[in-house]
Amino acid sequence: MEKVNLVHDDSKVGTRNKRGDWSPNAKAPITPLFWFPFKPLKFIKNLFAWNGFFLNFYHLLWGGMAVFCWFFLTPSVETLKTFQLDWIAFLTIRNTIIILVYVSFYHYHFYVKKTQGNSFKYNARFLDQNNPKFWFKNQTKDNLLYVFLSAIPIWTAYEVITLWLYANQFIPWMTWDTYPIIIVIMFLLVPTWRSFHFYLTHRLLHWPPLYKIAHVVHHRNSNPGPWSGLAMHPIEHLLYFTCVMIHWVIPSHPAVAMWNLFHASLSPHAGHGGYDRIVLKNGKWMVTGSYAHYLHHKYFECNYAGDDLNILDKMFGTFHDGSDEETQNTMERLKQKNYIKT
Repeated sequence: MEKVNLVHDDSKVGTRNKRGDWSPNAKAPITPLFWFPFKPLKFIKNLFAWNGFFLNFYHLLWGGMAVFCWFFLTPSVETLKTFQLDWIAFLTIRNTIIILVYVSFYHYHFYVKKTQGNSFKYNARFLDQNNPKFWFKNQTKDNLLYVFLSAIPIWTAYEVITLWLYANQFIPWMTWDTYPIIIVIMFLLVPTWRSFHFYLTHRLLHWPPLYKIAHVVHHRNSNPGPWSGLAMHPIEHLLYFTCVMIHWVIPSHPAVAMWNLFHASLSPHAGHGGYDRIVLKNGKWMVTGSYAHYLHHKYFECNYAGDDLNILDKMFGTFHDGSDEETQNTMERLKQKNYIKT
């Protein structure tokens, strides 16, 4: 964590327009690992440094939660061999509690208690409470509906099938005793794989037919909040969680597969919170938001990849760094596409 002098002072690192929307002064960067020209020392530093490519607080938190759940909150291998309602219900309840507690922390801080007000908030407006495009005309209730009635059941279904496949040795299971180094490497690479998989599925979801019937649900949240992270149409959830299928083909460990699913389930929420950072009462703060992904919700035709592999957007001409020039480029691309109004 870092410390600021005033809890609500966001003017030192950003600017606010006439509508009250805040944006950081610094442009959204390409992941340092892919800076050009290539500099070996900086490459190594960004690869292994704290909050670098592999190691950061959130990855350790989510990954640690996955490992803990594998060892202490997952039925025995013998139990997993047979589909039974009791252990499937247990995993569903476990995942529901995890999401409820984790996301509620951000929602309560930002939108119930409003501890930060508009400090570091990208869009000055708060969540919609009388908008007919949402279920019940309420953005939060709409998001909760999709998270609890679609996201969590589909996440759990993928987890159940994956664990059943491992337990019955239908997919290759690496053991810690035999392949400890490979398992650690695979564990560290999960966020990178997730970013690559997210880019591919995200581009697919912007194909007009799929956008119209599925992805438009997520993009109704042009001003997203924490519960917007997994507020998706069931079709999108079915595609989104296919990230775990790589473990059905490539030898791995169940804990790594669970980490893959936990990353997919937990990483979107803070990044959709609408704030660049969370500031605590003692003045310490942590980055929570993804300005690049907020720009995707704002402009649609940009920043398809996760932050780890945003070099893909740069390569294919869809990277938006927040500058006026890139906004113009993005708007030109939008004119060429027939997006559904959200």
